[in-house]
Amino acid sequence: MTSDALPQATAVRPRSLWFNSAYILLMSGKTTQIIGAGLASFAVPLIAFSITGSVVAAGLVATVGELGYLVATLPAGVIADRVDRRRLLVVCSVIGVVLWASLAVAAMMSVLSVWHLGAVVFGSAIIGSFYTPAESAGIQQVVPTEQLGSAMAAMEGRSAVASLVAGPIGGILYGFSRTWPLVASVVGYAIAGICTALVRRPLNGDLSHTRASSAVSALAEGIRFVRHVSFLRTGIVIFALLNLGFAGMLYALNLHLVSTHVQPLLIGLVNAVAGGAMVIGAILAGPLVKRFPSGPLSIACLGVAVVGIVGLAATTTYVFYLVWMAVATILIPPLNAGLLGYSIAVTPAELQGRMNSVLALSSVAVSPIAPIVASALLGPLGVNLTMTLFAIILLVGVVMMAANRSLRRIGKPDTWEADRIVWPRVGDEAPVDNVG
Repeated sequence: MTSDALPQATAVRPRSLWFNSAYILLMSGKTTQIIGAGLASFAVPLIAFSITGSVVAAGLVATVGELGYLVATLPAGVIADRVDRRRLLVVCSVIGVVLWASLAVAAMMSVLSVWHLGAVVFGSAIIGSFYTPAESAGIQQVVPTEQLGSAMAAMEGRSAVASLVAGPIGGILYGFSRTWPLVASVVGYAIAGICTALVRRPLNGDLSHTRASSAVSALAEGIRFVRHVSFLRTGIVIFALLNLGFAGMLYALNLHLVSTHVQPLLIGLVNAVAGGAMVIGAILAGPLVKRFPSGPLSIACLGVAVVGIVGLAATTTYVFYLVWMAVATILIPPLNAGLLGYSIAVTPAELQGRMNSVLALSSVAVSPIAPIVASALLGPLGVNLTMTLFAIILLVGVVMMAANRSLRRIGKPDTWEADRIVWPRVGDEAPVDNVG
């Protein structure tokens, strides 16, 4: 295995991430956008129910969003590798402003329909599919390799904060008017677009290779790259298991609490505890990823998560639900920061978008499955056995991680650049790996 220099990321080495203006602008803009989107996402099912009076219709609107992600994820990765990523992010932000502003205006004029709502949710999901690989690939261009772990930890933190504040603040805004959460999303997209437009460093490497091939060939190359790299190939399955296990667990627990007539405020507190634990985990992620090799660290983090879910499966007491929920989620940010940071570090710049989208597809594909599986098992098996099955799913993920040599050997961020993969161009079938 050979290494490759990374001139784009190492040409300018700031003393810390907080002195890296391009990184701060990208982070600030996206953080505002995901908080605004979280507030709007909280309000969408409530708005759908208020329009239709149907729980089923409200659920269908959310499902439409998941379909948007499913349809756009792979094409988005291809496009993120073929166009100017900064311009793509700005265009996505402008489209987001237009979409959510149309909803806000319709809501203020009392002409909002469920079809309009569903169309915007679908369009917003497509925008999100394009935004994620473009931003992640852009981060590689502006952050030195040895700081990618810390950068990914901060990105985990912003997601945790967004999930923590979306429910309470979204509820407060919705209490004033159903328009305000929609306006929050408009503001978030606008700030994201402005911040991205102010970035003066390039977010792409050389585009000549991807532009020289067709979009279909470029997509095939991205899939082939992930398939030929042992760590990434295993990561697809592991991330799918993680998402299925955690999403199914949360859905089963929430359904159980609803069926036992627990107060809505207490149900929301369970999710708030998960969000709070992940905020703490995100704070810990930076130091942990710097101090410990990411491979063994990731295995240990996932092991702790399994312990938490086993605890959830073994209890029937609300207070212990809160305790074990915190245990199950607190080390997810270090897990994600290490593995995703390493994925970005070892992937060639021209393949970043496609690598991100192929990995994201594994989670997007299982998102609609988790609630179906959880609701189907909960009735005949009960909450404890259902939780146990989801714990087994996560345990399978731990075993797969521990059994994969290329994953076990992932070191600290200052060693990641040496693992950079030199990918053979189209037509070269030689397999590659991150194992020397």
